[in-house]
Amino acid sequence: MKKQVPLFLISFLFLFSCDREVENPVISDSFNFFPLFIGNYWTYEVEERIYFGENDFEDYSFFYRDQIRTVFVNDAGEQVFIVRRDKSENNEAWEFEVEYTLVIRENNLIMNLQNQPLIVLVYPVKEGLIWNGNKFRDASLDEFELKIENSSNPGNSIVRVIQEEADDLITFRDNRYDVFEENVGLTERYYEVLTYCSRNDCLGDQLIDSGRITHMKLIDYGNE
Repeated sequence: MKKQVPLFLISFLFLFSCDREVENPVISDSFNFFPLFIGNYWTYEVEERIYFGENDFEDYSFFYRDQIRTVFVNDAGEQVFIVRRDKSENNEAWEFEVEYTLVIRENNLIMNLQNQPLIVLVYPVKEGLIWNGNKFRDASLDEFELKIENSSNPGNSIVRVIQEEADDLITFRDNRYDVFEENVGLTERYYEVLTYCSRNDCLGDQLIDSGRITHMKLIDYGNE
């Protein structure tokens, strides 16, 4: 894994520019649970299962590689980091998948993927901190909770953001969380949203009718 090289400070002139690219972004050290430097990359191994109906599903295994390719200042004076995501079946041959943005606003780290801005982390990190992940989009309240966990690396702290832990055992299951490591970034993402069969003949049997389970785990990171 390559050692990342921090960039120099941006001049105040850029803070008042509109949609101009920035070569040297200003990032506070308090945001080190998701280091934002141009060239930073994260490679994830992904296991996914998609349910199409009762007893009808398909499993997929692949890799994602996310890399910060550039940053600009928008008309609100915010630094917008553009992340390119590539996909691979073998961790060797890569194809473009999608781009998303990362923005720091009011001490919130906002990930905007497919036009769905989500507050994935709030600073400073604090045990038991709760926030509305949907604050910056037109959606219902979705409370996230931060938990601080022990780390095998004494130099880096780990936080788990519990987005949802719900299962009524009758109609649905919603289990989502992110894990961030200090000086590394997002190390794990788990998404499990399922609906159960609700017909009279299967109500309460937890027979999965539709949904998706996606588990991303970091296998490599660095800067290039």
